[in-house]
Amino acid sequence: MKYALLVYSKPGSFEALSADEQAKVYGQYRAVSAAPGIVGGEQLQPAATATTIRVNDGHTLTTDGPFADTKEVFGGFYMLEADHLDRAIELAAQIPSTWMGGSVEIRPVVEN
Repeated sequence: MKYALLVYSKPGSFEALSADEQAKVYGQYRAVSAAPGIVGGEQLQPAATATTIRVNDGHTLTTDGPFADTKEVFGGFYMLEADHLDRAIELAAQIPSTWMGGSVEIRPVVEN
């Protein structure tokens, strides 16, 4: 089964760290990227760079920035192939945002 590990970060939490702490956090993200079963993933540009699209009565409307102002920002994802949800939970707990005020949402991927 494939699982998407959706990484949500608390804005400003990374920037508040010292340079040494930031280096350790980057190292942990790289370690998760190299973990067995990880088959892909990407970090996203900041939410301020987003464009939100809506279609209303056949007209396309665009808005700069994210859809909603939230306490956590979707910052990236990992794609994991694993036999059990327990493995996804184990790996998600190693993602730094989980202990830096953010969270990781685990979602099974629909496979055709």
